Amino acid sequence: MTTSESRPEVLRYTAFSSDPDGGNRAGVVLDANALDDSAMLAIAADLGYSESAFLIAPPEGLGGQEGRAFGIRYFSPKAEVSFCGHATVATAVALAERVGPGELVFATRAGVVPVEVVEEGGTLRATLTSVEPHTEEIADADLAEALAALDWAEAELDPAFPPRIAFAGARHLVLAAATRARLADLAYDFARLEALMHQLDLTTVQLVWRESDTVFHVRDPFPVGGVVEDPATGAAAAAFGAYVRELGLVPEAVVLTLHQGEDLGRPGELTVTLRTGDPRVRVGGAGARIG
Repeated sequence: MTTSESRPEVLRYTAFSSDPDGGNRAGVVLDANALDDSAMLAIAADLGYSESAFLIAPPEGLGGQEGRAFGIRYFSPKAEVSFCGHATVATAVALAERVGPGELVFATRAGVVPVEVVEEGGTLRATLTSVEPHTEEIADADLAEALAALDWAEAELDPAFPPRIAFAGARHLVLAAATRARLADLAYDFARLEALMHQLDLTTVQLVWRESDTVFHVRDPFPVGGVVEDPATGAAAAAFGAYVRELGLVPEAVVLTLHQGEDLGRPGELTVTLRTGDPRVRVGGAGARIG
């Protein structure tokens, strides 16, 4: 057990924004080898961010240059999660400030996730490459329960975007609103949605509205993590990229822009890149240290 006196430094970063007041905040511990599960959970709970990332020694055989390959674990204030996109971006930016931009490799519970960090005009941007994604249909009864918990009517959904569960490291239920006003008005039954999400092993519910062919606005309720809403969600963005490609809603090779956090006063921007011949999804954005 690690005592509070021996806890390592906990860094605070935001992801998917170059402004510390935007995007999604994450705690970052660059050396968590001495921490056990309860200590990591306690740090995440104390911070209160939707997730915090903890770097540990890489497993044997993990590819990547020496000093640029790591094991990584993610904790919300309530539990460990298999993969977190925004905490990955935040961690990659924190590392790049110390070892320089370039390629990084993270071994997550969901699989190996490469990350490329570049500097553009003095801002560091990190792009992760997801594990291989997939989608699945949701049962009618489960969809009805999700809509009831959200207080959404089925008629308020966009019929061009059928509800699906999408995975790119974690499972997310994708629901598309027909109007921006419907997306903006989010007041849901926390306990009811949390219970359904545990039943379906969901990390968030990815609520989307399509502004144009390649621009979307998104929101992510996250009650299973003890957070009402996640301000910018890289794992859900990756799952969404897989979803729109698999259903033929976008070209096979395309760059999408996702705006998230505007309704929370923490605007962020996520870039989702799909490439021909590669089923994986790339999600990128800026990052910045907080205070």
